[in-house]
Amino acid sequence: MLTKTQLNRYADVLLWGLKTARNRAFKRGDVVLVQFDPLAVPLAEFLHERLLDMGVHPVMRSGTTSTMEQNFYRKANNKQLVFLGSWEKDLCEHLNGRIFLYAPESLTHLRHVDPQRIGKAAVAKKPLRDIMRRREETGELGWTLCMVPTEALAKSAGLSLRQYTNQVIKACYLNKTDPVREWKQVHQKAVTLKKWLNRLDMTHCHVESEHTDLMIKIGDQRRWLGVSGHNIPSFELFLSPDWRGTRGTYYADQPSYRSGNYVEGVKLTFERGSVVKAAAKKGKDFLEKQIHMDPGARRLGEFSLTDTRFSKINRFMASTLYDENYGGRYGNCHVAVGMSYTDTYEGDPATLTQKMKKKLGFNDSALHWDLVNTEKKRVTAYLSSGEKRIIYENGKFTH
Repeated sequence: MLTKTQLNRYADVLLWGLKTARNRAFKRGDVVLVQFDPLAVPLAEFLHERLLDMGVHPVMRSGTTSTMEQNFYRKANNKQLVFLGSWEKDLCEHLNGRIFLYAPESLTHLRHVDPQRIGKAAVAKKPLRDIMRRREETGELGWTLCMVPTEALAKSAGLSLRQYTNQVIKACYLNKTDPVREWKQVHQKAVTLKKWLNRLDMTHCHVESEHTDLMIKIGDQRRWLGVSGHNIPSFELFLSPDWRGTRGTYYADQPSYRSGNYVEGVKLTFERGSVVKAAAKKGKDFLEKQIHMDPGARRLGEFSLTDTRFSKINRFMASTLYDENYGGRYGNCHVAVGMSYTDTYEGDPATLTQKMKKKLGFNDSALHWDLVNTEKKRVTAYLSSGEKRIIYENGKFTH
């Protein structure tokens, strides 16, 4: 478990992330929502105190237990499954900050639930995410999230709780006297890399590894983002491409725990931007139902690369937050099927209308599912000048 000193440092890092993720300063009287799983209460208490010191209004919301989630999906009728209280929308309309503390007590407790019921509930909550995304685009909302080590996570990753906790400590620099200073240094290095990537004026990226051969259309008016404070930890650089230009095969060699289900060996084949064939060594039924959640669930929403020189994570962690930032020997590439991130638009995201998003190839969906490939790989950028350039190889950006 994390010590009080480490929890104290973790709270400092999360507040750095929250402030960095918002493009305007917080002021006294702002409203910050802290959502936390029950096992994350000790960290939530440190954050609550910090937020009071900032002069903002902390709204503390405990998440449901695994038993509550099981009961909900087992017993909820159709109206209960999609119920959305008006007060939830009202709260989202007034939020200036949001912090989520992930600390699951189980990762597979929903494995016997019909995935369509999970998808139906997710679609019903999409209006809340849309509200918060709009507020983020206008600079009114900043958000961040993190993970607190639990026995369930450690067991699922095949590690002892001590081993698992040590990965978290290293990844978030909680073993440093001033972890915020460390994050500021990583942030500055990422700024240099993003400037280089954005100067290249790419039209496509070709990802090649032993089991992946995928062509991705970057799209017009895109920019690379990453290490922006949103996720703790975060070492990835990413963008949301034009989904219509995706073709080829993508393989996720990292397993994935999602919505109480376990999926392994996902292989997706894209034609004209959409998944036309989906296979998995384990969890195929869940995979199929997730990507048929809505029309956008079969399209590409994100393309990301992590440089192994940044990330200290070198073990499978059974948590997307960590696995999508895996460093190891060859870094990682991950793609997400589903929702795009419109803040990767190089202009002002607040000016984007639905018509403009559609024209630019930004995807919309209730799903956003990150799928990770850690194989040795090469990424070749096709530039508007006609030149081809290798931008990522053997786990490192070539800049």
